[in-house]
Amino acid sequence: MKSLKKGVLTLSLAGALALSAVPMNSTVVEAVGNGPGYGGNETINTSILTTYSEMADFLKKQDAKQANMELEVIGQSVKGRDLYVAKYMTNPENPTILFLTQQHGNEQLTTEGALEFIKHLGTGKMKGVTDNVNILVVPMLNADGAMGDVDFSLDDYVASGDRNLTRYNAVGVDLNRDHVDKIQPETKALHDNVMSKYDIDYMIDLHHQGVNSERDGELVSGSILYPTTPNADPDVVEGSKKLGAVVFNAVDSTGWGHLGKYRGGDAETISRNGIAVEYGISTLLFEMRGMSDHEYEPYVLGQKSNGYLIKQTITTLESTVRAIADGSIDTQDISFWDTLAFQQTRETE
Repeated sequence: MKSLKKGVLTLSLAGALALSAVPMNSTVVEAVGNGPGYGGNETINTSILTTYSEMADFLKKQDAKQANMELEVIGQSVKGRDLYVAKYMTNPENPTILFLTQQHGNEQLTTEGALEFIKHLGTGKMKGVTDNVNILVVPMLNADGAMGDVDFSLDDYVASGDRNLTRYNAVGVDLNRDHVDKIQPETKALHDNVMSKYDIDYMIDLHHQGVNSERDGELVSGSILYPTTPNADPDVVEGSKKLGAVVFNAVDSTGWGHLGKYRGGDAETISRNGIAVEYGISTLLFEMRGMSDHEYEPYVLGQKSNGYLIKQTITTLESTVRAIADGSIDTQDISFWDTLAFQQTRETE
């Protein structure tokens, strides 16, 4: 699997070497926070990213290799690409968490991390963890946008390489604004064949944001937020805040991760809000720093931060799975939310 191997190579060499050079108790955010934005100077080459077909091949190989994994097609995209969920459902009585990536096709490093996490689940690194937690992973929901196979022009997008990646699906719709009407085949597949089918307790919706957000004067590696619609059940919101506490403690303590509070809206067309209300699921939005491609240059991050963003995704998925499996999520201190600063946009020259 050519592109995934390249992504993992970026993480294992450049990312891991830099990680080892940063003290774990350091508050200096060198890796993700201060990695370069595009700025017209950085190389943005999408050929290093996993393609849809490479992802599908990878998932099928892992399905054949891993006894606890089951791969299911939940529907098709506008252009007819199969959409997948990787399932680890060892006990229906276990609490269940869903990880959702790439509703926006140009936000791919979360998918790279999710694929690496799936590989980890088949190794000794996660031995026994799936005995006490069920895991669902829906990677690359917007498969057409991820491949640039869309019915509108991408001439203004900045990346070079095999393809441009777009936020929208093939017909120009933002899937993360379609969680009430569920008109698009991608969101309909997610709701009909995942949200309605499984008894899910937690969901993390993984995205990317712009590159110039900061907290306490330092550029962030990402931002998090719980459901903010007034229609969400208070117990659901509390569970969401506990999920966020696990993520914050795991990432912000590393020295290379630095999280702020996301400024998000209350609309229930957004998955963070709509899914919490409709299904009573505790949800968390995680916005990683920088996008793979965009028409707006300040949203695109230079590739020197790729390894850290992949690592941040893996850290997020692994920490939440372990906390749910051992029950420690139930005792998380959520008071940090009261003092966690909203990220601000840094002024640029």
